[in-house]
Amino acid sequence: MTHIAHPYIQRIGISKDWKSRWFGSRAQYKEYLKADVLIREFLEKKLRRFYISSIEMERDEKLYRIIIKTSRAGMIIGRSGEGAQKLKDEILEFLRKRNLPKPKELKIDIEEIRYPEADAAIVALMVAESLEKRMPFRRVMKMTIDKVAANRDVLGVRIRASGRLGGTEMARREELKRGRVPLQTLRADIDFANEKAYLPYGVIGIKVWIYKGDIFNESKR
Repeated sequence: MTHIAHPYIQRIGISKDWKSRWFGSRAQYKEYLKADVLIREFLEKKLRRFYISSIEMERDEKLYRIIIKTSRAGMIIGRSGEGAQKLKDEILEFLRKRNLPKPKELKIDIEEIRYPEADAAIVALMVAESLEKRMPFRRVMKMTIDKVAANRDVLGVRIRASGRLGGTEMARREELKRGRVPLQTLRADIDFANEKAYLPYGVIGIKVWIYKGDIFNESKR
């Protein structure tokens, strides 16, 4: 019997890195991990309309650094950095309310994604947003896959939508694919993301795989 493995988890240490990077003692580990999970959930919910690609975290004894990768960096930063400062204050207030360890210094870095069409998380959000606007799912999937495939860095893309598509009584699954997506090849650079579109008749699940070529370790070659 086969088991489905997350493409990102399979490639950690090969072509991907951890999204939380820090070391802690046994006493700290539980609190740090809880803080990372809750802050990531808080930011993903709050910044959903800003097309967030990923949220990464780094810690040392004094500094807690949150790296937000997005295609709409200017909208988050705001005029003269007001948006970033407000977000920083909200995170500190969020930690205080939940009695989580407060860092001595909190730094928020906002990085812009230059090619959002080649990022699986942003593509999944684009599909979800279009479905929530009541656009036909087949047209949305076809338009999105054409847009992604037009990027020269993308060698293959696959988009899957599942749920009560079109408002039908019975849930089903639809999938579109362009190019090749070698999920079994660990050196393949596969970007994966899943997202949900919230509609009046239920939730539509969206999965996106984007293949950007193979990554070779030059020292081993």
